[in-house]
Amino acid sequence: MAAAAISHLRRGAQRPALLYLSTRRFSSAAGVAPIATVAAAARRLLSTSVDSGASSTGESYKPPLFDPFRVANLASSAPPLESPPIEEPPNDAPPSEEESGPPAAPDKDQVTCQHELEGLTAWVETVRSREESTQEKEAWSLLGRSVVNYCGTAVGTVAANDPSMASQMLNYDQVFIRDFVPSAIAFLLKGEGDIVKNFLLHTLQLQSWEKTVDCYSPGQGLMPASFKVRSIPLDGNSEAFEEVLDPDFGESAIGRVAPVDSGLWWIILLRAYGKITGDYALQERVDVQTGIRLILNLCLSDGFDMFPTLLVTDGSCMIDRRMGIHGHPLEIQSLFYSALRCAREMVSINDGSNNLIRAINNRLSALSFHIREYYWVDMKKINEIYRYKTEEYSHDAINKFNIYPEQIPSWLADWIPEKGGYLIGNLQPAHMDFRFFSLGNLWAIISSLATQRQAEGILNLIEAKWDDIVANMPLKICYPALEYEEWCIITGSDPKNTPWSYHNGGSWPTLLWQFTLACIKMGRRDLAQRAVEVAEKRLSDDKWPEYYDTRTGRFIGKQSRLYQTWTFAGYLSSKMFLDCPELASILICEEDLELLEGCACSVNKSARTKCSRRAARSQLTEAPEVMRASHASQLLHPAMFRIKQSWVKLSGVLLLFVDQKFITQSWLFILAIGFHCLLSTCTGKAQAYEIALSQIRNNREAMDNIVEVLLEKETLSGDEFRAILSEFMEIPVENRVPPAMPAALPA
Repeated sequence: MAAAAISHLRRGAQRPALLYLSTRRFSSAAGVAPIATVAAAARRLLSTSVDSGASSTGESYKPPLFDPFRVANLASSAPPLESPPIEEPPNDAPPSEEESGPPAAPDKDQVTCQHELEGLTAWVETVRSREESTQEKEAWSLLGRSVVNYCGTAVGTVAANDPSMASQMLNYDQVFIRDFVPSAIAFLLKGEGDIVKNFLLHTLQLQSWEKTVDCYSPGQGLMPASFKVRSIPLDGNSEAFEEVLDPDFGESAIGRVAPVDSGLWWIILLRAYGKITGDYALQERVDVQTGIRLILNLCLSDGFDMFPTLLVTDGSCMIDRRMGIHGHPLEIQSLFYSALRCAREMVSINDGSNNLIRAINNRLSALSFHIREYYWVDMKKINEIYRYKTEEYSHDAINKFNIYPEQIPSWLADWIPEKGGYLIGNLQPAHMDFRFFSLGNLWAIISSLATQRQAEGILNLIEAKWDDIVANMPLKICYPALEYEEWCIITGSDPKNTPWSYHNGGSWPTLLWQFTLACIKMGRRDLAQRAVEVAEKRLSDDKWPEYYDTRTGRFIGKQSRLYQTWTFAGYLSSKMFLDCPELASILICEEDLELLEGCACSVNKSARTKCSRRAARSQLTEAPEVMRASHASQLLHPAMFRIKQSWVKLSGVLLLFVDQKFITQSWLFILAIGFHCLLSTCTGKAQAYEIALSQIRNNREAMDNIVEVLLEKETLSGDEFRAILSEFMEIPVENRVPPAMPAALPA
């Protein structure tokens, strides 16, 4: 029970979980000990006081033997990374009972969580003991040589270590947050967690540094794009030096653009580290919790935008040069959604975090609906856009963004397959960017931002257009390239982003590990293995380049760096994920049915306010496999873990009332039971649950209409329920409501 409550706390439902603890009843005094155990466990969860000096593996990080290119250690010790402890909430449970009571039996959820961690640990050991190919050994050697030390500890990897460009390193000798992610994943899968922990904590310290461009300072939560270890004279002594971290928040970058994706990647990596190492104490530290909240506050701050998507400038993510992605690019939205999902699991629950968790849930619900509804295109949707009417002024407009059909590019109609589709690159008023961006679509699959049907459609499109997106080297960063006048106008005639080069249709091997994750999630390992085999034919011989040029990726990029770290790190991660696909769970987010049934708006009777529940339900209809048996408990969960619950049998219909409000997340389950009670001779709850999911699928239209009534009235009687249901199907005679007898008139 303790683990169940704690897990519920981590998902952001503090009040119901704590109330659930208080309402459990035990038949004897022996039940006091489990209650005290739960209270103590909850207090430990809410406290962020930890021993920050402990290593995740119990020993210091030991770098590989091959490290001739490391930064010299010029200081005796690193700056302290400790966080100040905070005072724990008062202990309400009597100490004597907690100490004297008999030990509680292991909770089933605790055992499950422990088995999950043990399983991941076993798979890590399997990865470490597996036989590696010659290419993998070379890649590990290069990864070890790319490690950067700071004050005696490994804190990251350089972007590239190309000996032929030693005199023109630019910023390739720095540690980039987005570039280090595949390196961090490779280290974690290999069981080397300390370098990742050091990276997370040192970049967190940099978050609080002063950031100024022309007398203007951006938001407090901004994470740096990169940092460099520099040696400076100590107190003016030319013979003594100390190491310092020199961060770049965009003030030195080309175009002076802030890295919006850095903070999102940091949160995603923090969750992955905790899941594979079991070091959740790191997430609960005060400084780490503060860092998470600063990032989220920056992303969730109010503005003038009418959409739940993040509004960013061009060049604020992996595509860090002018490529016409300003506005609401898919890559940022997919990473944003994934970071919100990860943060929701890690934010400590206390009085100060309730508003933040509510904001996270609201944004997740709205963002999911927005992307799924408006960014998705397939042959059917494109044909619908082709027939759009424009200049519609009403709340019920079909063409909500006033998209002109003439925007549909000539290449699209012949390119998109009959079976398959993708999420477009950008959406703004009167503008749809129909280019296919790989990273945004892949991460939409990994994070479950895309529905099951959409995720399958994206992989079907990649398979059908293999020669365009993969060809001789996976994967195209975007398709197609900007050419001719369009290239001149949108890129500003950028000589590095010429057609089919660099970010303008270049092929980037680092996308391979994200493609592998998406394929594993969708049960298409064969597709990922095929892409890895294509890459293996050339990467080592070509000296692990940053990117490839030409339409089919045949040439090494004309300005591509060799021995690019995230190229061989991504390759290593892909190989390990394919050999042990269970480890992909550290990054994958499964569909959350509670989010689909949540509402991101204040529902009222005004036509101006539209609720996303209908869209969420229609998405479940399109992808009924989301409602598979393994998720059935999520339907029942809200009904069983709420305070003041009482099942009321009214005219053969089971309803759940909580403080006179109908629980939103329980609608599907409750209505399914109601359907079963009316459409069969069995009225038992246990028997009804057995076919609840089938009733949901088979009676969707009727349920939609009932829910629309509930949106207005919050509850309805059994007679009203029967009346609505009878409009869509025939109710058995024994369950029909007899007509009311007219009252006798007074004499």
